[in-house]
Amino acid sequence: MNNDSERPSIVVGIREGATVPDSAKPLFNGIEEEQIPVAVRTIDIDDVVSRAYQSALASRLSVGIAFDGDRFIVHYKNLKEDRPLFDETIHDGTQLRILGANAARLVKEIPFKKMVNR
Repeated sequence: MNNDSERPSIVVGIREGATVPDSAKPLFNGIEEEQIPVAVRTIDIDDVVSRAYQSALASRLSVGIAFDGDRFIVHYKNLKEDRPLFDETIHDGTQLRILGANAARLVKEIPFKKMVNR
């Protein structure tokens, strides 16, 4: 029997005691629209880039995400820790949905959606 920690998924790392705010929901929607599982795990690291990298290392799909306020990081385990794939400040749900879709597209190895400037 597999538990959730064994299921291949993109890992969203949050600090101990933190919760995922409703404003981050479009990120998860974008991932799920691409039909890739996503899991939230506690990764108690203050630096958001390092947390995203550790999330990628914890992910069986090699993709991790972390956020701090409106700053969202998408990392891939084969990149250098200080060089995330995406480091975006996002205030818009549409942009956040595209970022989530792009994280999933990294797993699927298909072209990224274009981020729209508003």
